[in-house]
Formats: sequence, structure tokens, C-alpha cells
Amino acid sequence: MSVSSSAGAGEYHSKDFEWETLKQEIENDPSLQYHLLPYNSSPEAAQEAEKDSDAWKRFHSRHSSGKFFKERRYLLKEFPELVSCGGSSKLLEVGCGNGSTALPILRGNENIIVYACDCSSEILERAKEFVDAADIGSVKDRFCPFYCDFCTAGFPEWLACNSCLESFQQKQHDCFSDTEEKNKPHLKNLLRQDDCCIGGVDFITLIFTLSAVPLQRMPTAIRECYSVLKPGGLLLFRDYGLYDMTMLRFKPEQRVEFKEYMRSDGTRSYFFTIDSVRNLFVNAGFIEVELEYCCVKSVNRGKGKSMRRVWVHGKFRKPL
Repeated sequence: MSVSSSAGAGEYHSKDFEWETLKQEIENDPSLQYHLLPYNSSPEAAQEAEKDSDAWKRFHSRHSSGKFFKERRYLLKEFPELVSCGGSSKLLEVGCGNGSTALPILRGNENIIVYACDCSSEILERAKEFVDAADIGSVKDRFCPFYCDFCTAGFPEWLACNSCLESFQQKQHDCFSDTEEKNKPHLKNLLRQDDCCIGGVDFITLIFTLSAVPLQRMPTAIRECYSVLKPGGLLLFRDYGLYDMTMLRFKPEQRVEFKEYMRSDGTRSYFFTIDSVRNLFVNAGFIEVELEYCCVKSVNRGKGKSMRRVWVHGKFRKPL
């Protein structure tokens, strides 16, 4: 069935078309062949990746009003574990933006604690204002935003307990960022528990975040997530899928890698296949729980346009 752009949370589940059918259509269209060609990256492209965080900071500065991103109410249906989890469960929302992911989670579970990070201090302030304005009970004690550019500096040390940092081999101490650690003593106290093992949080959400990370940094970014997740904990993933309509809008000169594009404002977007997501997470040590394409036909009734959206939905568990 088709859904409108203003559809409710319950309508985001349906698969309106098959990804393989879309793939065949795209690959048989001569006008879109440039998306399929091999791409040889240059040293300049790697240097441009270093500027990626700055581009996202400027992006958030332009869209700091909070109106650009709609509240993602559908997430509780896609990830019901966030509602059914036990009391005082801890979630790390990576790349929180203006709080559009954190807010429905805080609404749906009055006991969950949400730690939310982003590479833009300005957007973190907007996220705090956005969540505070929602007037959710005890939200000030359950929403903890902090600055972190996790794919370059790693997560701050207080997200993992001391005893397990020593046993986490292949993890160098300088991979952890001390950014704002001294300013967040209450966050340390909440997470420093004797019975915590190897990671400090029960859940991690990567919702349209990994696609903004330069391709060559993705494995390191995922290992960072693995290092702060408790054994048995879940990483919940949702991001752009290959042949999503936004990918097909990019022009040939906007390609910076195979399946990776750069917008005019300098921000990047990568488009995943199921296999590419599986390889990234399994190679980091995760166990695949769910992984599928979400193919939704969205109808913009105002403009009378039908849009085929493709996302990759996944759940990955850290072994016990």
C-alpha cells in the first residue's frame, strides 16, 4: 500500500515494492548508469573527508530551528525493545541531531535513560530545548546530551567501566576522547557500576548516522560502538539503502566513492546494501539479529508525486 508523507507510525512497516525489482529497473535505465560505474578515489578525496565534521556542523547551524527533522515516532514500532526493556536501561543515541529520535523513545519508556551525542554543540542545545519543551515527566534526569565526534576521536571514557577497559584488547587508551569528561561527573557516576561488563549501555541507536561517516572511517566507528555496548546489548540500525530516491537525484560530479556522494554543502551520504551492512557489523564482532530492506512508496499529495524510499533496517547483538 502507499503511504502519505504525513502517515502515522503504524503505516511505516509495509513493503510497497520489492528491492530486487527496483534494482533491475535502475540498472536497466541508461540515464542512471553512472551510479553503477567503478570509482577510483583520489588522495584529495581522503583529505576532503577530514572536513566532514565541519560540514555537518554548518548543516546543523543552518537547520537549528528543529523544524527540518520530524519526530521519528515510527521507531518504537520498528524497535519495540526500547519500550519493553527493563527499568533504568541505558541507551546511547549516536548522532542525535535535534532530538527527533530521542524524544519518541523518552515518551515511550518512562524509565529509559538516553545519552545523546553529536558533533555539533549548537544542535545539542537545540536538542535539549526540543526535549525540554515536550514536557515529559522526569525527562531532565533521563536525557543527557554530550559533544562527541565518535568517528574521529572515539567515545569518552566514561561510557565504559574501568575494569573492562583493561580487558578490551586491541583498544588503545588514546582512542577514547576526554572531551567534556570533566564537565560531566554525573554522567560518569550513572555509568560506573561494579556489575557493568565491557560496555556501559544496553542499547545503541544508529539512525541515519553511519551514512554520514566517510566510508573509510566506518569500521572504526562501528568498533567504537561495540566497545561501549554491554554484552548481550543491541545496536539498532536504520539508514539509506541503495537505489533510494535521494541517491538517484545525485549528479555524476557529486560521486566521491562508489555508493557515496557529497552534497553541495559538503555533507556526505552513503547508500547501503544488506551485504555491506552485514559485513561492517559482523566484522566488528556483532551477531546479526535482523537485517532487511524497508521499501516504502511515499506519496506527496500536495505535489502529486510518488517517491520510492529504500532504507536498511537492522538489529545487531553484542555476544555474551
